[in-house]
Amino acid sequence: MNAKTTISVQNVCIGYIYKRKQIRLYEHLNFDLYRGELISLLGPNGAGKSTLLRTLSKQQPLLEGNIQLNDKNLTDYNERTISRVLGLVLTDKTSTGGLNVRELVELGRYPYTNFFGRLSDEDNQIIDKAMKDTGIFHKADSYMAELSDGEKQKVMIAKALAQECPIIVLDEPTAFLDIESRIEIMALLHDLALYQHKTILLSTHDIDLAIQLSDRLLLLSPQTGIEYGITEKIVSSGVLEEIFDKEIVSFDKNTGNFIPKNNKSNAKIFIQADPKTDKWIYDIAKKNGFETINHEKESIYKIIALSPTSFLLKNKEKELYASSLEEVYNWIKSAAN
Repeated sequence: MNAKTTISVQNVCIGYIYKRKQIRLYEHLNFDLYRGELISLLGPNGAGKSTLLRTLSKQQPLLEGNIQLNDKNLTDYNERTISRVLGLVLTDKTSTGGLNVRELVELGRYPYTNFFGRLSDEDNQIIDKAMKDTGIFHKADSYMAELSDGEKQKVMIAKALAQECPIIVLDEPTAFLDIESRIEIMALLHDLALYQHKTILLSTHDIDLAIQLSDRLLLLSPQTGIEYGITEKIVSSGVLEEIFDKEIVSFDKNTGNFIPKNNKSNAKIFIQADPKTDKWIYDIAKKNGFETINHEKESIYKIIALSPTSFLLKNKEKELYASSLEEVYNWIKSAAN
């Protein structure tokens, strides 16, 4: 691979110190993160995602091994020099309500300003661009307390951009946001990786969005340890099913979605349709407790789409025709009961 390695993790152990004793969460971690990629860190609650992010950003001690940022050992960075390489955006809400947007983004120039913190014309141009790139420039004079949670998150990302660092690390950037803001923030981070060639590592519980937009997935689980690779490889491997398979909800690697389990019915259904229609019929069947199978002979329930508006519905007793998805829904609902 020709992409530049920006973070290299070599035989690393992460954890924390409690009562002078090391609590080791993961040992022998090895992976590389690359320039121009969005990497989503996934795992159950308490899996150690925040611990890994804090360790990579030198917010807590590395227990063992070596981490390199831009080919330089993490231990060789001090607070000022690391902020030129890595921008950190935390979930914790800070008391910034008394600052306006521009004043907060200006703090991103701290690693470059002189002792008095004076901003040059070049600094101001960088600040303006950071706000424009995150779509928050029109709010430059607004106080942080006046912004929505989604807008506040854009400001914090703009501050990281103003640092001009090649790596941005974010801890749950979409937490507490509504669905529109979550999509907007994830799309923004994807574009920053793709078009500004940043390495962007974020932890998230928005697994559906992570699968859609991430170049790579980094999975942490106390049961399976670490899994890392391009998104498509991770999803197709089945490891997400193993990590997130629960009694109520399971992950379906064929659709890339989480689905509710329905253990009340063992009925099987065969569906033959074009891909667009198949998905919606598949969803209806799943919601009503059916298991979809690929072999027509093994199922007494069959749906065959003859066209987008014509469906053949069959069971062991009779067959009939439907002309809409709603009629298909009613037939499946009746069969489930």
